[in-house]
Amino acid sequence: MDKQSVRMGLLLSSLVFLVLPGCQTTSGQAALEQAKLVTEPQWIREGRPLEFEGEYWFPLDVIENLLDSEVYFVGRYEDEEFYVDRADVRPYNRLYTRFGKNKYRAFEKK
Repeated sequence: MDKQSVRMGLLLSSLVFLVLPGCQTTSGQAALEQAKLVTEPQWIREGRPLEFEGEYWFPLDVIENLLDSEVYFVGRYEDEEFYVDRADVRPYNRLYTRFGKNKYRAFEKK
């Protein structure tokens, strides 16, 4: 083997060691983010309602993108905080529980 082949081999080896750890980190972060997404309590996943002001509010298959500054905390039900849209007034149209970063599950009365 000549010196140029050895240098090329070392260069390629170095690139592999630099690139592969980055891929593993990205994959690990993606898995962690995915685990954070499904943080809803079982009662919501089962479609059971929350009770607020004497009425039952049922979870929808609707996830809305809202900033934290766009919602207002109104209460807690079975250890889960729920919110209303800051622009909404009583009687509220929807309630929301936090599903993930800037993601809120909508609830409506039936």
